[in-house]
Amino acid sequence: MNQKQMKYFLLSFFTIALYSKGFSQDLEAILDKESAGVSEVVLGTFNGTRLLNGHSVETRKEGVLEFMISHRFGRLNSGFDNLYGLDESNIRFGFEYGLTNDVTVALGRSSLGKTFDTYIKYRLLKQQTGEKAFPFSVTLFGSAVTPTIKDYAPDNKPSFSNRLVYTGQVLVAKKINPNLSFQFSPTFIHFNTIPQPNDANDMVALGFGTRVKISKRVSVNGEYYYNLNPFESIDTKNSIALGIDIETGGHIFQLVFTNAVSMLEKGFITETTGGFFKGDIHFGFNISRAFQVKKHR
Repeated sequence: MNQKQMKYFLLSFFTIALYSKGFSQDLEAILDKESAGVSEVVLGTFNGTRLLNGHSVETRKEGVLEFMISHRFGRLNSGFDNLYGLDESNIRFGFEYGLTNDVTVALGRSSLGKTFDTYIKYRLLKQQTGEKAFPFSVTLFGSAVTPTIKDYAPDNKPSFSNRLVYTGQVLVAKKINPNLSFQFSPTFIHFNTIPQPNDANDMVALGFGTRVKISKRVSVNGEYYYNLNPFESIDTKNSIALGIDIETGGHIFQLVFTNAVSMLEKGFITETTGGFFKGDIHFGFNISRAFQVKKHR
């Protein structure tokens, strides 16, 4: 390569280098600008679809079928003769399916009252960070339950509609940081039939819950429901629950200590009679297993 060719080569090299540097800076600025405008959905506000007794804002992913079994034993203060409640057991099992990432439907059966329940959950709003940040998540919940136990006189059989109870909730939750989440759950419950004429058909309750993560797979949960207008004919108490969540791969295992024996909103919000701080505590657990039965889009 002669001197003239070398001169042109060096001139071309420096021209390309300077252009590339300018282009790189422009491209970096464009990418930074685009990244700044990205919104990210906040995931894992709670470990599963249940906080403890009640529902969380979480829904199942599309195509996921979850099988859930819940137990509540007798009262811990019932003594050794009752093995501190373990001789008694109420069970609910149910199937929950994600129609979409935001819509879950379910069907369940409880031994208490031989009750069937069905519900639908819709993830209306999601907590997000970034340019289009939104401060909390909102999920709508609606259920219908009916007991089928034959606890009536043969000549006074109630109709199917008479035994129906409906629940509607607005579940509002915020993940404060990776280790702390809160939920507020305004609740409306309607009874087609009430225990006594002086009782209200419609009840309003306010639910409060939290999750505190103490390790990668373990968290401590708390839940409280305050009933604003309880039955007048029944001496009921507000539902309190404390528990531990344990994640084990495809399972979520929850240990629960609560004064409620029912695992349905109709039961634990309006029909709990035990005093938590008097020792009327039921030990129990929720365990779920998720199966991907359909590939989501």
